[in-house]
Amino acid sequence: METAVAIIPARYGSTRLPGKALIDIEGKPLIRRVYERVSGASLVSRVVVATDDPRIARAITSFGGEAVMTSPEHKSGTDRVAEAALKTGGEIIVNVQGDEPLIDPLVIDRVIEKLREDAGIDCSTAASPVTDEAVYRDPNAVKVALDLRGRALYFSRSPLPFYRNGPFGGAYLHAGIYCFRREFLAIFTTLEPTPLEQAEKLEQLRMLEHGYSIGVVITGHVSIGVDSPEDLETVRRMIRNEGIV
Repeated sequence: METAVAIIPARYGSTRLPGKALIDIEGKPLIRRVYERVSGASLVSRVVVATDDPRIARAITSFGGEAVMTSPEHKSGTDRVAEAALKTGGEIIVNVQGDEPLIDPLVIDRVIEKLREDAGIDCSTAASPVTDEAVYRDPNAVKVALDLRGRALYFSRSPLPFYRNGPFGGAYLHAGIYCFRREFLAIFTTLEPTPLEQAEKLEQLRMLEHGYSIGVVITGHVSIGVDSPEDLETVRRMIRNEGIV
């Protein structure tokens, strides 16, 4: 069976939350909480944080985690993951965002299973049903449209699909997790940015524009990325209320 390695890209800089990876969330830095959640995925054989900052690396190694130093010149988290993957091995590389401290380990397992079971896709990801019209219209919430096989047709910040003849009827909210075959990850990072990618500022559109296929797992879990002070307080409150250690 193909070995899956999870790599969490983490940098120190953040426009709205400087030093975000090391912000304390109920007694632990954010990046440690992400690491521990990812470690709970049963199909992941190894978890690594890819960073360009020694402070983040020390925070990971201080509790026995594994960190890999990468170039500070990378333009995206995927590029950082690709460099780290050269040092980690693994036939499947799972890119888990470094700001999702409540990501569900079961979702990670399902995304890995999707890639293992469908030889016709090059990458897998996850999405959840949108029932709130405000989220549907929010440009910060990325939506995905699927074909009948459960593969991505398009990702957009705009309402997708557009309900021309009636009220909002539902959509899928994209989750920021990607599972790559090692060979495809190496190819993807060499591809030129594409027009739709640049218009929407969504890196995954580069895969579709170059003709690659993305399988999508539908899940009821909605992970919360920490992108603002409001997100941070929401996550802290959820961790307190749910008694997460």
